[in-house]
Amino acid sequence: MSARTLIVGDIHGCREELEDLLEESGWETGDRLVSVGDLVAKGPDSLGVVRLFEELGGRAVRGNHDQHCLRWWDASRAGEELPKLKPAHQRVADALGDEEWKWLGALPLWLALEEYDALVVHAGLETNLPLKDQDPYNLMNMRSILADGSASRSYEEGTPWAELWPGPRLVVFGHDAVRGLQTREHAIGLDTGCVYGGWLTGVWLPERDLVSVPARATYARPGKD
Repeated sequence: MSARTLIVGDIHGCREELEDLLEESGWETGDRLVSVGDLVAKGPDSLGVVRLFEELGGRAVRGNHDQHCLRWWDASRAGEELPKLKPAHQRVADALGDEEWKWLGALPLWLALEEYDALVVHAGLETNLPLKDQDPYNLMNMRSILADGSASRSYEEGTPWAELWPGPRLVVFGHDAVRGLQTREHAIGLDTGCVYGGWLTGVWLPERDLVSVPARATYARPGKD
């Protein structure tokens, strides 16, 4: 039997829920684990999430909250003035050690899962640009396509980018807890707001079977990020 891949939505430091999801999904040694990013910040155990991914040989893409925290690490390594962080990000900065920072800092902006003709990104893709021309900021932050064709962080204006994604390559993403689970022919959005008291959701490839577990608590309140 060929290996399966479980792609997990935004974890945000919710290590116990990640463990719950792995158990509920039937994940076994030999299966592959992938994250859509935002492994850290807002939830209670960012260090534990990174260590669990390292232990299991998981892969991930870089999310906007991962990037916020990495700004601090980059400044620290360079001996520069440390940026002022929001409390949720400062807790990550205080918790992670060098090994975890190196792992987080090596995360790419996208992962190509060629065996499934699939891509994993954190936020989204501009539908009119090839992958090599995508703006790194948009890969980590966009949610919508505006009427003029430009990318936007807004979920109140424009059209969800996944609604416009033509395929045929499947894109699995996160970042959009307000819209929640999105299942389209060529795009699957997995952010179901675990850190806000919602659910942690994953999808198995190649079957596209969904699996979710409830949050154990409400750790943060949603806001524009």
